Amino acid sequence: MILSSIPGGEVARRLRGDGLSLRLGPFTAAIRSPIASVAEGIAALYADNETLEEPGFRDFHLSVDASGGLRRWVRRQCRFDFDGASPFKPLPVAHALPILEWGLNWCIASNAHRYLIIHAAAIERGGRVAILPGEPGAGKSTLCAGLVGSGGWRLLSDELSLIDMATGRFIPLARPISLKKESIEIIRGFVPDAVLSRETHDTTKGRVALVKATADSVRRAGETAAAGWIIFPRFVPGAPPILERQSKAAAFIELATNAFNYSIHGKRGFTVVADVVETCECYRFTYCSLDDAVQVFASLALTR
Repeated sequence: MILSSIPGGEVARRLRGDGLSLRLGPFTAAIRSPIASVAEGIAALYADNETLEEPGFRDFHLSVDASGGLRRWVRRQCRFDFDGASPFKPLPVAHALPILEWGLNWCIASNAHRYLIIHAAAIERGGRVAILPGEPGAGKSTLCAGLVGSGGWRLLSDELSLIDMATGRFIPLARPISLKKESIEIIRGFVPDAVLSRETHDTTKGRVALVKATADSVRRAGETAAAGWIIFPRFVPGAPPILERQSKAAAFIELATNAFNYSIHGKRGFTVVADVVETCECYRFTYCSLDDAVQVFASLALTR
């Protein structure tokens, strides 16, 4: 059953009770929360995801609950739990939806070691993946949201790119894209039909909002894709679009550095990263305008 077929009140009731189970790419997650903003956010952002109605195995059992004691009444807080443990400090209850997303990222990065996990966005067009690693503030998520929303690319992931260790292919994990500060207004203007969560203020990342993955990206969760490009984006106000070649050696170092579990996989991790880099064209991309970025990436897609 698709989540959008369940009334919003029923979504909230399940979250308050035994939990709501969602299919998230190759994973399943059972989620509980009595907090209204979490129910509202899940209903909007995961509307196209499949729910699991029958009992059975779930990869992750998660909850976001309001803290007890005095924190129930004064400066209310919430905590994220994974299998009954709380890996993070409590945060203001207004941050409940972002902490669920950040917590789920942590669960996958810390436990899904059957994949090589790269801290990078991944988008696909014509069967080839553009891998977009980027430091905070580089404009990776803004670029990703713009290309997926208006550029004809399919979202595989905004934060955690999953590589199958046996085949080297990328595994879709289409979940909401996290935007910060001015990027929220940029995407609202550039992708008018984008579905965004309510803004959350004063987080550790500043003002944030989440953008729903496109229905096509979620529907095609079973379609893996091969690596095509490694592109290191950098947003520079007022800059013209510049796409310049990057050496494969430098790309390898940066990609390996951005892998959460590279060292866990040892020699096999080295081989997988090397194989991905070998099959890719590698670039650095400086941009300011998403219109320019869409044109550059469209031209790039025609070269493969």
